[in-house]
Amino acid sequence: MTGSIIASPAPYHILAYGTLVGTSFFHSFVNSPILFKAVERPIFSAFQAKIFPIYFGLQTALPAILALTFPGSTLLATPNGISTLFHESNRWGSLAPIATMFVSGILNLLVLLPASRKVMKQRQGQAKRDGKQWHEEGPHSDEMRVLSKRFGMLHGISSLLNLVTFIGSVTYGFTLGARL
Repeated sequence: MTGSIIASPAPYHILAYGTLVGTSFFHSFVNSPILFKAVERPIFSAFQAKIFPIYFGLQTALPAILALTFPGSTLLATPNGISTLFHESNRWGSLAPIATMFVSGILNLLVLLPASRKVMKQRQGQAKRDGKQWHEEGPHSDEMRVLSKRFGMLHGISSLLNLVTFIGSVTYGFTLGARL
């Protein structure tokens, strides 16, 4: 089966790219906004808490798969794989967006997700002490305001990194499209 497409990294590269850009777009611009409007805040938060480890895991693993399956070039006589990603001709159009996607994904997965979960747990404890949920109207304790502000900051940074991943995937899509 010499020359079989199954042995080539190309289809796996395309599938990884499609999965990355598709899940990023769908979760960020379709699924989350609709869910936020359609369900009560505690249900939305519970859903996001379950989906984010998988989502950020994909945003970390898929750029790594893109790097490992990076297509070589017969014109430049470069082989398939990560070493070609570091070739001078690929640094800005391919390496930069793939590395950016990986770094933003891993920051969300290993730094911001655990920090957000910690603050959410602290908010739940504070809500019990206050006798009032964080999402309810009206005045909140100083402690709850501090925790909510901290969560908002973490959420904002995470959302920005998510957007960076999406923009990186679209940017890389143009590079990939030019190679087809």
